[in-house]
Amino acid sequence: MKYAILGAGKMALALTHGMLRAKLCAAADITAASRSKSGLQNFAAATSVRTAASNAEAVGAADVVLLCVKPADGLAALHEAGDVWKGKLLVSVVTGLKIVKLREAAPGSRVIRAMPNTAAMVGLSATAIASGEKATRADLKTAEQIFQAVGEVFPVDENQLDAVTGLSGSGPAYIYLVMEALSDGGVAAGLPRKLALDLAIQTVLGAAGMASSTKEHPAVLREMVTSPGGTTIAALGVLEKAAVRSAFIDAVKAAAKRAKELSGE
Repeated sequence: MKYAILGAGKMALALTHGMLRAKLCAAADITAASRSKSGLQNFAAATSVRTAASNAEAVGAADVVLLCVKPADGLAALHEAGDVWKGKLLVSVVTGLKIVKLREAAPGSRVIRAMPNTAAMVGLSATAIASGEKATRADLKTAEQIFQAVGEVFPVDENQLDAVTGLSGSGPAYIYLVMEALSDGGVAAGLPRKLALDLAIQTVLGAAGMASSTKEHPAVLREMVTSPGGTTIAALGVLEKAAVRSAFIDAVKAAAKRAKELSGE
């Protein structure tokens, strides 16, 4: 199977590295194209994939096309490929571009939308995928294999992707903010900066690992840490008073709303 990558940014690089690590294909089976000539050169140097002078050239040689450009550039990138879309599988990671719009810009293609996150760069993405009506089971399996190479995959309906964007798409930024705040708290309590940050990172990693391995509800895991009259309940009281829980809920909803706006709704 031959692949085209439209775009040469971080997500394109993460997906390409993942596909090569998983041996889904060889570097010679991937052709990349990008408006940024320097970005394309750097991408090729990092991955050893082929490069094309145009989107039309890259798409024309491919069975599967990964659209990995910025939202504002998505439709233009498809239009630039011209009329070579018939029979191609188009997999888009572009926020806000709905399947109907993707099919209009890539007539004759079969479409799958995906929402990974930046943890794809370390093989730990949470990726939701939604199939267009023309996509086959084989197409869905192909998309699942691509994104399983960079993390976990969750099939969803397209109307759920805005909420996914608000939760897991933007979610790493929320967790980085938490890690930064925990680190600052450690420094305020007297710890050296590096130690505080290392402890914050390992604490978040450990908490996620516990939730993943035990499959317990987070409330149950929180209770395991919370002794009567202890330090944790004192801290949780401060967080509840500051409405931290509500703030996170509102953050997810705000990001989901913005994703909907980007789609023109």
